[in-house]
Amino acid sequence: MLLGVIADDFTGATDIASMLAKNGMRTVQTVGVPQAGDPPAADAVVVALKSRTIPAAEAVAQSLAALDWLLAQGARQIVFKYCSTFDSTDEGNIGPVADALLDRLGGIAVVCPAFPANKRTIYRGYLFVGDVLLSESSMKDHPLTPMTDPSLVRVLARQVREPGSVGLVGHETVAQGAMAISTALAALARQGKRLAVVDAVADGDLRAIGAAIADAPLLTGGSGIAMGLPDNFRRLGLLEEAGAATLEVPEGRAAVLAGSCSAATRGQVAAVAAAWPTLRLDPLELAAGRQSAGGVVAWAAAQDPGRPVLIYSTAEPEAVRAAQDSLGRERAAAVLEEAFAAVAAGLVAGGVRRMVVAGGETAGAVVGGLGLDALTIGPEIDPGVPWVQATGGSGLCLALKSGNFGGEDFFAKAFVTLA
Repeated sequence: MLLGVIADDFTGATDIASMLAKNGMRTVQTVGVPQAGDPPAADAVVVALKSRTIPAAEAVAQSLAALDWLLAQGARQIVFKYCSTFDSTDEGNIGPVADALLDRLGGIAVVCPAFPANKRTIYRGYLFVGDVLLSESSMKDHPLTPMTDPSLVRVLARQVREPGSVGLVGHETVAQGAMAISTALAALARQGKRLAVVDAVADGDLRAIGAAIADAPLLTGGSGIAMGLPDNFRRLGLLEEAGAATLEVPEGRAAVLAGSCSAATRGQVAAVAAAWPTLRLDPLELAAGRQSAGGVVAWAAAQDPGRPVLIYSTAEPEAVRAAQDSLGRERAAAVLEEAFAAVAAGLVAGGVRRMVVAGGETAGAVVGGLGLDALTIGPEIDPGVPWVQATGGSGLCLALKSGNFGGEDFFAKAFVTLA
């Protein structure tokens, strides 16, 4: 193994795994920290955790366990992967995990969630989503991690042990290339900085950053930060080009499970709701026992097997707040995650072999409910979203989509890509 990745949710894990595979690394994604058996035969291993919104101490413990396992397998460099919209609260979990990883690995780590292909860019340390600041995007209404400050330096300073340990490498330096970036990082390290937010507005910036941090023990960011890493290993003669990723797709039914309430997922649900058999999960109905996972699975089994079924809890921000006010934020989320996990297991038992899952928390619940251990990375549907295939007997193909990713036609496009 050359590269080890610790991802704070399941959709983010497939996102960066796809980036590495596309750039020539044999990549395997594990579901949690492997507990037994031989390590995967791969150039890069992505350990998918469900640590984005759990208590910070638990996120740190899980991330350190993943670090220990990756280092034991011989990983030469570690990436801490989080969302391109820096999803977190003032308490964490990005800062606490980064602090803990740096305590073990040392050095200074870049902070760069930029992903220009999906319109996530950083300039002067401010994160943009498309043409607007993060705080003006739909992320301001995220039900779990509302993002109301676009300054990554400020957000991170509120999360780490030492607020003064966060620095900035501006785009005027990034534009000069890898040597200038490396020099700037070294200067920040001499000033006592441990983390450096680095601007990036184009893929060329990400490749320059990747070259600049070839020797860094730790780097942090979105999947875009991985774009330039395979070439570092290639220059050392440690990596050959890998072939295009393909999957053997089994016969079976298709389904979409959408739990994200992002603007992108709301548009994707609306695009197919009139054409496919559709059922909405309601947290209030589930909590009251008037709706059940078993009933949803029975409904799906009765639909036309030639068309995908859409099962979703996606809703407008006002409806999400109403459910949270009634049940409490944690209970509302738990009710839906438990339902999605049970529904996914029931669908697979009933013959579903192609499944799109929208939303990081939903994906974590589904993968956990299915009891999966590892995933093989397949073809990309849209930037940052590949098909993956469960190892083992069923051959189940999954697309684990971050809520904010993909165009309005994503759900229909996903099944065409796999055909």
